[in-house]
Amino acid sequence: MTGWTSDYRARTISAPEALAMIRSGNRVYIQPGAAEPETLVHALIGRAGELRDVEVIHLLTLGEAGYVKPGMEGSFRHCAMFVGANVREAVNTGRADFMPIHLSEIPALFTTGALPLDACLIQVSPPDEHGFCSFGVGVDCTKAAAASARMIIAEVNDQMPRTLGDSFIHVRKLDWVVETSRPILELPRKPITDLHRRIARHIAALIEDGSTLQLGIGGVPDAVLGYLGNHRDLGVHSEMFSDGVMNLVEAGVITNERKSLHRGKIVAGFLMGTKKLYRFVHDNPIIEMHPNEYTNDPFIIASNDKMVAINSAIQVDITGQVCADSIGASIYSGVGGQVDFIRGASRSKGGKPIIALPSTAKDGAVSRIVPVLDPGSGIVTTRADVHYVVTEHGVATLHGKTLRQRAEALIAIADPEFRDELCDYAAKQHTLDRTIAAPTAAGGRR
Repeated sequence: MTGWTSDYRARTISAPEALAMIRSGNRVYIQPGAAEPETLVHALIGRAGELRDVEVIHLLTLGEAGYVKPGMEGSFRHCAMFVGANVREAVNTGRADFMPIHLSEIPALFTTGALPLDACLIQVSPPDEHGFCSFGVGVDCTKAAAASARMIIAEVNDQMPRTLGDSFIHVRKLDWVVETSRPILELPRKPITDLHRRIARHIAALIEDGSTLQLGIGGVPDAVLGYLGNHRDLGVHSEMFSDGVMNLVEAGVITNERKSLHRGKIVAGFLMGTKKLYRFVHDNPIIEMHPNEYTNDPFIIASNDKMVAINSAIQVDITGQVCADSIGASIYSGVGGQVDFIRGASRSKGGKPIIALPSTAKDGAVSRIVPVLDPGSGIVTTRADVHYVVTEHGVATLHGKTLRQRAEALIAIADPEFRDELCDYAAKQHTLDRTIAAPTAAGGRR
């Protein structure tokens, strides 16, 4: 056996044995997203009766989060850097904490020691002939966490795809290894609705040939991709991507050949999708995975000419302020990489930062273009950073516009049922002349 092979075997133990290394009072990082090391997480939860005050820290995860269940308060305390469905109730009832922070800035918390980690739970591919394991579908903030933690416990899963790029860790840096063979967590694609398509058509019209895209997950991004079949030489530089990108690669639309940075490569920090996506990225030289301190650095993003960043919102007020992480004071998600990419795209040569949202919620009962944000709402993106807002009713261009012009543009893309009351409010605030009829999405008057 080679030197690294003997080291690897000496560190290979069972999950309960590995998680016995965690002590009360430790801060434990869990690799997020589809890469969550479920075997290790279950073993950690299994020790709840023995542990006190263990802080569990991570971004959105796709697996179970038993450490936030009622009754676990004395054993575990979760700190969410991005809130998913599995911890949302715990955060909003006080059993867990939320940290608002830009995705690009999280790794530095670990590397500078501002947020020291006692243990890092990761999931990686089996080692190659040189002893390097790949972080697979989740380089994200995990590479920095692993480089900074006092102890690394790795689930080595033979079903984790081997992704290329800055995505490797040597077995000698792993303190303990738990070997498994289980499917990677999947994020099934949701159906694309007519509403998604109506929004997507407006966005697709803003995208030029040769653009580099940042796309998230969900119906609108998937619908946008469906309208790009006649585009040429698109590229991808994104904090993450999902299944929708594959079809355009196979169709020759996404070639990355006109990218000004990482020409010929799709660049991302993490992936969430289906088995088909995970098979697609395995050992695929077109894919380059990088840590999020790189993918989400606004200066790196801006190095991509024609950078188009597409991000979502929960509410937008008529001055352009964007709430994307909460519903009123109730935390829904997180800051994530929205501001990283909005700022990066705005500084890109020919770049277009886009905020996209349906014009209403609750089956049309409430407007998402609002006079003022709901009390307690978090402002993720400031009005000075917003360039384009898109709903199913059209595109509002806000950059370089006054409050009066912004109000007109945003009211024009609000649902028609709410335009009059939006106009009334704007008139009271002296940001709109109420003697003029409500603006329409076509730019005229209603």
